[in-house]
Amino acid sequence: MVKIESLMKEKRISKINEFEVGRYLNFFENSYKDNLEHSEANMTSFPRWSIISGYYAMHDITKLFLAKQFMIKIDFNVHITTIEVLKQLIKNKEIIKLIEDGYEEFISLANDLAEAKEERTSVQYYTGTNFMKEEYKKKARDFNENNVLKYISKIKELMK
Repeated sequence: MVKIESLMKEKRISKINEFEVGRYLNFFENSYKDNLEHSEANMTSFPRWSIISGYYAMHDITKLFLAKQFMIKIDFNVHITTIEVLKQLIKNKEIIKLIEDGYEEFISLANDLAEAKEERTSVQYYTGTNFMKEEYKKKARDFNENNVLKYISKIKELMK
């Protein structure tokens, strides 16, 4: 398992300096809420983007937690590093699994969208039939309820 000191030496994380802490905390407090709102607003119309925004809400509240509780700022390779730091600092396996599952879902969708863009395929590639549109909507709702909201609730408990 990666150690916090190693991540600092590799310049993947750093301590937040006292002059930027207020701005940093304010940014992630607002960012996670914006991403959560975007996720929920787009669940029906753009469910894949809803999932991506939901994951970003999880990611940003994690960075808020790390900053508030430990004064740690993620500087490089942010998604993986955030998860590695979280694993070092908390031992709640359910929270870790939720963020890891969210990250995997995010990567899967991001890769699908990137491949589709490279191939210059139509919107039909993304959504396909009406059946697939409904499946993505279900997936987005499920991801929101069983990953995003559950994770955010648990992280807020840790921040109390």
